[in-house]
Amino acid sequence: MPTTKDRRPTTRIGYGFDSHEFQPGIPLKIGGVTLKHDKGLGGHSDGDVLLHAITDALLGAIAAPDIGALFPPSDPKWKGAESVIFLREALKRVRDAGYAIANVDASLVLAAPKIGPHSAAIRTRVAEFLGIRCDCVGLKAKTPEGLNLDNTALAHVVVLLEIVKVQTKPPRKK
Repeated sequence: MPTTKDRRPTTRIGYGFDSHEFQPGIPLKIGGVTLKHDKGLGGHSDGDVLLHAITDALLGAIAAPDIGALFPPSDPKWKGAESVIFLREALKRVRDAGYAIANVDASLVLAAPKIGPHSAAIRTRVAEFLGIRCDCVGLKAKTPEGLNLDNTALAHVVVLLEIVKVQTKPPRKK
């Protein structure tokens, strides 16, 4: 694997996974986009399964603690929190480690609602949150046929990070 002079890898990958159960009376948020549906995803925060999985993938790529360690569900301060807060902390840690996001690829597994009509909006919002181009965000959706998961949403995410090249000033001419 290519490395820098300080032996840091030039690229890193991370994998994130999250799941939440559908519950009535909660807005459904996926990728920061509110979708019309009769149920939302329960969780200690806003239950955004996609942003949670992206957050964990970013943290995993730099070998940082996971989302549950940084934002414990036992802490009432995070009750109902917007998931973008968690994502921003992961992004800060990625930048502080000297990396930038090259690509994100996600798969959602849920019976309903259909993600196809919302895919472009979700990809756009995720790209905005991450500060990358929309064509660097992949999103697929599958149904959980035969898995007995019709009341659950799952997200699987892989991220690719690349090292940020530090611009060095050329030596001054004497």
